[in-house]
Amino acid sequence: MTEKDTYKTITAPSKEVLFKDKNSKFFGYAFPVTSEEEIREHLETLRKKHHAARHWCYAWQVGTEDIQFRANDDGEPNNSAGMPIYGQLQSFEVTNILIVVVRYFGGVKLGVGGLINAYRTAAQMALEVSDIEERTVNVDYLLVFDYKNMNKVMRVIKEKNLDITDQKLELDCRITISVRKRDAEMVFGLFAQLYGVDIR
Repeated sequence: MTEKDTYKTITAPSKEVLFKDKNSKFFGYAFPVTSEEEIREHLETLRKKHHAARHWCYAWQVGTEDIQFRANDDGEPNNSAGMPIYGQLQSFEVTNILIVVVRYFGGVKLGVGGLINAYRTAAQMALEVSDIEERTVNVDYLLVFDYKNMNKVMRVIKEKNLDITDQKLELDCRITISVRKRDAEMVFGLFAQLYGVDIR
């Protein structure tokens, strides 16, 4: 089995979605994230925006190979909010995403089953209105070479249609390329055999 080198994520924060059940309101949001710092910022923003709400439950998953995730019930009964939200991240097979569901209590208790359904549905709605795209898992290489070897290097980059993410072209040139993971070894080999080019 080949290792998977693609993943799905969302391109931009979702629109706000609303799920209602017995006067309780559940506002759902999905955000693209890559760090816990970004996650904290989104949570703080929503806590300010919905300062009168009762619960800000969420789940997030970050990473493509080394995956980290967390689910938080924020005072709701155990596993009635965070895990149902996290379950939607899994069923949509997405990563690098934070989903927050903000609850305004409507005076009628929903019971654990009702809560699970409400949080799951609000999370699902947030993902359904999001723009989900598939991306490749990439490996970055730094190429170091003398200016006289520029043509050789650029020829391989063009032939293999490689992405240049950074370059410094002086007497001593440095180019950073981003290569799809499944092609990484092959590309590394091409540059490694070029005389006067150092790839790392």
